[in-house]
Amino acid sequence: MFAGFVLTLSDSHLLTALTALSPIDGRYGPKVAGLRHYFSEFALIRYRVFVEAQWLQSLADCEELHEVPSFSTSAKTFLNRICNDFSVADAEEIKAIESTTNHDVKAVEYFLKQRVSEHEELSAVSEFIHFGCTSEDINNLSYALMVRDARDGILLPAVDQITSKLAEMANALADQPMLARTHGQPASPTTMGKELANVVARLDRVRNQVATTAVRGKCNGAVGNFNAHLIAYPELDWLRLSRKFVEGVGLDWQQMTTQIEPHDDLAALCHALVRLNTILIDLDRDLWGYISLGYFRQKTVAGEVGSSTMPHKVNPIDFENSEGNAGMANALLEHLAAKLPVSRWQRDLSDSTVLRNLGPAFAHCLIALDAACRGLGKLEVDQTRLSAELDQAWEVLAEAIQTVMRRYDVPEPYEKLKSLTRGRSEIDAATLKDFVATLPIPKTARDSLATLTPQTYIGNAAATVRMFLKGRSQAH
Repeated sequence: MFAGFVLTLSDSHLLTALTALSPIDGRYGPKVAGLRHYFSEFALIRYRVFVEAQWLQSLADCEELHEVPSFSTSAKTFLNRICNDFSVADAEEIKAIESTTNHDVKAVEYFLKQRVSEHEELSAVSEFIHFGCTSEDINNLSYALMVRDARDGILLPAVDQITSKLAEMANALADQPMLARTHGQPASPTTMGKELANVVARLDRVRNQVATTAVRGKCNGAVGNFNAHLIAYPELDWLRLSRKFVEGVGLDWQQMTTQIEPHDDLAALCHALVRLNTILIDLDRDLWGYISLGYFRQKTVAGEVGSSTMPHKVNPIDFENSEGNAGMANALLEHLAAKLPVSRWQRDLSDSTVLRNLGPAFAHCLIALDAACRGLGKLEVDQTRLSAELDQAWEVLAEAIQTVMRRYDVPEPYEKLKSLTRGRSEIDAATLKDFVATLPIPKTARDSLATLTPQTYIGNAAATVRMFLKGRSQAH
């Protein structure tokens, strides 16, 4: 900070994109705006209202609970309208109530009681709003719904977008030979399409893990035993009612809990997302390297600047951005996965503040996926560069030659090729052809090796890509 420099902001500017403390709400705000529908404070309050309303509806649907008669169409419509038309003004009203109660869930209960007072039938049963519930019954279901909806509505489509782009590129480049590198050194050739298809296969597997991880919820009172419920209505099957309610809002039911849903499945989802981001980081770094080697050129964007001082630069910024955000996401997700399943005795409140960071974790995932996909769209393979590299790497055929020598029982095949090629820079086509011509193997084998080139020594890479993509297409 400059000496004597003090930043002053008027109240109207405190929460703009320029003054936001987090880049998620600032610099990257437009890229993750869709997540606000699921993870903002407004969204959390809206989900709480929905859960409370659904709980009241489930009590009305219970024939044995005579004090809450089955709702009329008018009552159901009124209750549904509170949820469906929930607005920022409604959330602000709840926050105003909270300023007195100093309790966010109780504020939702009071808000609903005020609203249903306008409807005679609902007003008569308003004390059954939040009946038997602890705040965690409402909160765990709200967060579970937030996670499920954001996963299915935002994150999985973003994964599908990048895997679709990678699959398209893999198909187009299935036959494009490239020099592979193991330990950073020239190795047996592959194709660019095969390397991209490998990533598609990995993303497909982890996407399935993300998509199929259970999202659980519970509704069983202060310590998970239906204590208050059974005192009031010992004759009711509260286990059945709880299960029907939780599954009715589209979640997997968690029967065995303390006050809190134990979050084990949420931790599993976080770990699956960590694996997703780790695959993305691996892709980002490989593509960064391929750009550096010249395997890919990047399409330029009019008006874009690569360096403030070097006019020629076209930097791989999208993949760098993706790598950084995937790393940030993993830092948050790993803490969520480690912290959330741990709670002192029947519950402590340390999970509450941590759960509020599900949104930032998902946001960094989304930014990373979007950046990588944007980077893929700028890539153009440089066939000339790939071919030139292969032409300078005839030594990679040593593997093929010594393997054929083994078939025909030529003594010390590996050692002979090692002596000929290891660490030498002058290996070329002529050197290898002269060596092959001296081998005591059938003429057909010599002729086959004599026509082999680094460009054609790609095994079944191209066929594997097409077989994999065909099977993937049929499965989808």
